Amino acid sequence: MHLFYQPNFSEISALTDDEAFHAAKVLRLREGEAVRVTDGKGSWFDAIVQQTHPKRCDLKIVQETKQSSRPFRIEIALAPTKNLDRVEWFVEKATEIGIDKISFFYTKQSERRTMKLERLQKIAVSAMKQSLQAYLPEIVEVGDFEKWILTLSKFETPISQTLTKLTTQKFIAHLPNDQVPEHLLKKALPRQNCTVLIGPEGDFTEAEIQLTQQNGFQMVTLGNTRLRTETAALMACHTLHTANLLSY
Repeated sequence: MHLFYQPNFSEISALTDDEAFHAAKVLRLREGEAVRVTDGKGSWFDAIVQQTHPKRCDLKIVQETKQSSRPFRIEIALAPTKNLDRVEWFVEKATEIGIDKISFFYTKQSERRTMKLERLQKIAVSAMKQSLQAYLPEIVEVGDFEKWILTLSKFETPISQTLTKLTTQKFIAHLPNDQVPEHLLKKALPRQNCTVLIGPEGDFTEAEIQLTQQNGFQMVTLGNTRLRTETAALMACHTLHTANLLSY
């Protein structure tokens, strides 16, 4: 069955823009065919095609089901790499694994200071559909690292009432020369909101590291090897899933 994404589907019962074009021109769907739609917010809709058009594909909702959200929330915040292909790879794979928020910041040693969020959003949508998930991660550009750290607080829009009672664990992935911090797998508590910072290819400066620690971030390691930015970010995402899986 063909799967589509439409953020406001419960209101309009139709596919629009790229999804409508894909249904009408690429898949050539016809009246009466069955499809499935997610709104990226946890809802699945079984629907029947009523009318197709490259700009709008009208559907009739047959059934709506709700997919339960995870009892934890993952945010990976990272400095984007100079090569955008590597950032796109991370967004795709992290969405497939399961992530709630991806934040991009710019540090003193960042090699890139602009992002094309629209393209990343499309990659995330494709990965969400491919992995049969009903939740689309939020992708944001938070700007200057130091200013963002100073204003960072607990998640203001939790995805369930349960999460409103949880604290946010804050970590910075960094392996200093004079000490070996605990692995993220050991430090992360299950069923919590977690934010993990991943530095640029030139790493965080000492001042930036001190700033994070002054604002409640705990230093952790992701292993003994030196990882690329996008590899470290994906490793952190997977580790947090593993920490929660082991708690069941």
